[in-house]
Amino acid sequence: MPLITVGDYLLSRLEEAGIGHLFGVPGDYNLQFLDRVIGRADIGWVGCANELNAAYAADGYARCNGAAALLTTFGVGELSALNGVAGSFAEYLPVIHIVGAPPSAAADEGLLLHHTLGDGDYNHFIRMYQAVTVTQATLTVDNAAREIDRLLQAALRLRRPVYLLLPSDVAEAKIPPPVAPLSAELQVNSASADAFAAAVEQRLSAARSVSLLADFLADRAGQKAALRQLLTEVPMPFATLLMGKSVLCEQLPGFAGTYSGTASAGATREIIENAQLIICVGVLYTDTITAGFTQQIAEDKSIDIGLHSSRIGDKQFDDLPMAEALKILLPLAKRYLSQHPQVLPEPPPLNHEVSDTLTQNTFWEAIQDFLRPGDIVLADQGTAAFGAAALCLPEQATFISQPLWGSIGYTLPAAYGAMIAAPERRVILLTGDGSAQLTIQEMGSMLRDELKPVIFVLNNGGYTVERAIHGEHQRYNDIAEWDWVRLPQAFSLNAQAQSWRVTQGVQLVEVMKVIGQTSRFSLVEVVLPQLDLPPLLTAVTRALSQRNGDHQEKSD
Repeated sequence: MPLITVGDYLLSRLEEAGIGHLFGVPGDYNLQFLDRVIGRADIGWVGCANELNAAYAADGYARCNGAAALLTTFGVGELSALNGVAGSFAEYLPVIHIVGAPPSAAADEGLLLHHTLGDGDYNHFIRMYQAVTVTQATLTVDNAAREIDRLLQAALRLRRPVYLLLPSDVAEAKIPPPVAPLSAELQVNSASADAFAAAVEQRLSAARSVSLLADFLADRAGQKAALRQLLTEVPMPFATLLMGKSVLCEQLPGFAGTYSGTASAGATREIIENAQLIICVGVLYTDTITAGFTQQIAEDKSIDIGLHSSRIGDKQFDDLPMAEALKILLPLAKRYLSQHPQVLPEPPPLNHEVSDTLTQNTFWEAIQDFLRPGDIVLADQGTAAFGAAALCLPEQATFISQPLWGSIGYTLPAAYGAMIAAPERRVILLTGDGSAQLTIQEMGSMLRDELKPVIFVLNNGGYTVERAIHGEHQRYNDIAEWDWVRLPQAFSLNAQAQSWRVTQGVQLVEVMKVIGQTSRFSLVEVVLPQLDLPPLLTAVTRALSQRNGDHQEKSD
């Protein structure tokens, strides 16, 4: 059997896991491995402007592709990427972080090489990554095949990042090729499944009204199709939380809107909470998407289906993957809910503000009309994400935001990753001016690769979310004023781009018509009132302000 390099073994396993691209920044400790990447047809190199952006781009790719890979160099590179990897950990994205490291002998001897801390300890950074990855490994010639397989399987099963330290000499060492397929199949505890089925049957047989609430973990488990089948065969009122928006098809009968606790628009809260039984799938309640934990969903009236286990009342059912739980749920729901047809809500009404003034309301009305089936919509944390909560997404649309980790600037490079993962789909980026300034360099990569996103920069003169929480007129919430429409030309000598600055609603509508008829890199600076907030964000910032104030009082 011919031998292959450890680097090629790793790339083969990445390709087998469905990963077709590697995001990152070159460094002298990973250059030889990068030669292996460039020499292969099954995995493409995606060079980014910096390591943080590369981590964000890998995260966006994973949300559209299922998994992603990131390459940085030792020390300076991996620490630059740490924030992005932490976001992937918090929001359950399997990102394989490969760190090109100095040769093994240098680490063994404790040589004071560049990118180290100058103390001979080469394990500082792997220890730092223990908090934001589910498992880690330093590859050697002897353990490389075993550890590569172990880490990839862990990432795919647990849906979280892993850390793989690849010394430059190990990457070039020869080992046997893979002999068995990479398996990430989840084990099912049959006793747990039987007990879950009995408990579900008991609850469904007694319920006269049922609602369904889904969140982002259902997407991470790949259960969008299963949930659509459930809602098609067993119509019932349903909603998602903001982090899971688009995991359920919002065009199906029964869509009640985006659930946000007391900040839910219209009748969404009552429709979901007042049901006798609430089926929760992949739900995590966080502060920003529940307006400060204002959800009223009692454990004793819900079926809570998680990523790897489920709970009904005080009973926990372990080793029960979400896919298996939904397989059990579907026939029982069809049997019992057909006896009590559910009252379905009307689609949530859309606000129509009769005004040519460009406000949050008129902007989101225009965006609603601009969307089309299959779009990938990214909304950065701030007015963009919370305004997008009120949208009714078209068929096959994907919505991406990061409300749990909440790192502003995330979505611009994440949009780059999404475009690499799904080049056939239109990508719409909704970002604030403050957010975009953090990661704007990746616009150059988009233009270099001749990608054609539609970017709306919501220019409200600084950090509007922070103004709403505290310091409305404080200078720390101000930012530099940029000439946004000239940035595409500044970031590329051969930019094939179109850009506009709009201050009126009629301008925005006309610009959207032009964008809809063309296929070019498009940037629209949307000038909005500085203190104008979407309704959901008003409620959320009030809750955050109160919570931060309570904390301050207790700590004084």
